[in-house]
Amino acid sequence: MSEADIAFARELFADIPNVTTRKMMGGLCLYSDGQIFALLYSDGQMFIKAVGEFVAEIEALGGTRWTYTRKDGKVTSMPYWSLPDQFLDDPSEASAFASRALEHL
Repeated sequence: MSEADIAFARELFADIPNVTTRKMMGGLCLYSDGQIFALLYSDGQMFIKAVGEFVAEIEALGGTRWTYTRKDGKVTSMPYWSLPDQFLDDPSEASAFASRALEHL
Protein backbone atom coordinates (compact mmCIF):
# COMPACT_ATOMS: atom_id res chain seq x y z
CA MET A 1 0.00 0.00 0.00
CA SER A 2 1.66 3.20 -1.18
CA GLU A 3 1.51 6.62 0.43
CA ALA A 4 -0.50 7.75 -2.62
CA ASP A 5 -3.09 5.01 -1.94
CA ILE A 6 -3.36 6.10 1.68
CA ALA A 7 -3.70 9.75 0.65
CA PHE A 8 -6.46 8.82 -1.84
CA ALA A 9 -8.42 6.95 0.86
CA ARG A 10 -8.06 9.80 3.36
CA GLU A 11 -9.14 12.36 0.74
CA LEU A 12 -12.11 10.24 -0.34
CA PHE A 13 -13.41 10.15 3.23
CA ALA A 14 -12.22 13.61 4.28
CA ASP A 15 -15.56 14.50 5.89
CA ILE A 16 -15.59 11.44 8.16
CA PRO A 17 -14.49 12.40 11.68
CA ASN A 18 -11.24 11.15 13.19
CA VAL A 19 -10.17 8.87 10.32
CA THR A 20 -7.18 6.68 11.03
CA THR A 21 -5.66 3.96 8.87
CA ARG A 22 -3.84 0.71 9.43
CA LYS A 23 -2.21 -1.56 6.89
CA MET A 24 -3.62 -5.08 7.22
CA MET A 25 -5.78 -7.73 5.52
CA GLY A 26 -3.89 -7.32 2.27
CA GLY A 27 -4.60 -3.63 2.10
CA LEU A 28 -5.59 -0.67 4.23
CA CYS A 29 -8.27 -0.50 6.92
CA LEU A 30 -9.98 2.83 7.56
CA TYR A 31 -11.42 3.68 10.96
CA SER A 32 -13.56 6.48 12.35
CA ASP A 33 -13.21 6.91 16.10
CA GLY A 34 -11.74 3.41 16.26
CA GLN A 35 -14.59 1.77 14.28
CA ILE A 36 -13.55 0.12 11.02
CA PHE A 37 -15.79 1.27 8.19
CA ALA A 38 -13.86 0.66 4.96
CA LEU A 39 -11.06 -1.32 3.34
CA LEU A 40 -8.83 -0.39 0.45
CA TYR A 41 -7.67 -3.66 -1.01
CA SER A 42 -4.20 -4.01 -2.51
CA ASP A 43 -5.63 -4.10 -6.06
CA GLY A 44 -7.25 -0.67 -5.54
CA GLN A 45 -10.79 -1.83 -4.81
CA MET A 46 -12.57 0.10 -2.06
CA PHE A 47 -15.01 -1.74 0.21
CA ILE A 48 -17.49 -0.37 2.75
CA LYS A 49 -18.56 -2.32 5.83
CA ALA A 50 -22.29 -2.96 5.72
CA VAL A 51 -24.60 -4.61 8.21
CA GLY A 52 -28.34 -4.64 8.79
CA GLU A 53 -30.59 -2.54 6.59
CA PHE A 54 -27.63 -0.84 4.93
CA VAL A 55 -26.79 -4.06 3.06
CA ALA A 56 -29.89 -3.72 0.87
CA GLU A 57 -29.04 -0.08 0.13
CA ILE A 58 -25.51 -0.82 -1.01
CA GLU A 59 -26.61 -3.83 -3.06
CA ALA A 60 -29.29 -1.71 -4.78
CA LEU A 61 -26.52 0.67 -5.85
CA GLY A 62 -24.49 -2.16 -7.34
CA GLY A 63 -22.16 -3.01 -4.45
CA THR A 64 -21.01 -6.60 -4.39
CA ARG A 65 -19.99 -8.57 -1.32
CA TRP A 66 -16.33 -9.35 -0.72
CA THR A 67 -15.66 -13.08 -0.65
CA TYR A 68 -12.53 -15.16 -0.65
CA THR A 69 -11.74 -18.83 -1.05
CA ARG A 70 -10.00 -20.61 1.79
CA LYS A 71 -7.28 -23.20 1.26
CA ASP A 72 -9.87 -25.96 1.72
CA GLY A 73 -11.95 -24.51 -1.15
CA LYS A 74 -14.70 -23.08 1.06
CA VAL A 75 -15.93 -19.63 0.01
CA THR A 76 -16.17 -17.18 2.88
CA SER A 77 -18.17 -13.94 2.81
CA MET A 78 -17.04 -10.86 4.67
CA PRO A 79 -19.27 -7.95 5.79
CA TYR A 80 -17.79 -5.60 3.18
CA TRP A 81 -19.26 -4.53 -0.16
CA SER A 82 -17.55 -2.81 -3.07
CA LEU A 83 -18.02 0.93 -3.01
CA PRO A 84 -20.28 1.76 -5.96
CA ASP A 85 -18.41 3.61 -8.71
CA GLN A 86 -20.43 6.82 -8.38
CA PHE A 87 -18.77 7.47 -4.99
CA LEU A 88 -15.16 6.98 -6.09
CA ASP A 89 -14.82 10.42 -7.69
CA ASP A 90 -16.79 12.51 -5.21
CA PRO A 91 -15.36 12.80 -1.67
CA SER A 92 -18.45 14.56 -0.29
CA GLU A 93 -20.76 11.82 -1.60
CA ALA A 94 -18.36 9.06 -0.50
CA SER A 95 -18.19 10.55 2.99
CA ALA A 96 -21.98 10.86 3.19
CA PHE A 97 -22.33 7.23 2.10
CA ALA A 98 -19.74 6.07 4.62
CA SER A 99 -21.53 8.06 7.33
CA ARG A 100 -24.72 6.11 6.59
CA ALA A 101 -22.74 2.88 6.82
CA LEU A 102 -21.28 3.94 10.18
CA GLU A 103 -24.80 4.64 11.51
CA HIS A 104 -25.59 0.94 11.08
CA LEU A 105 -22.44 -0.44 12.73
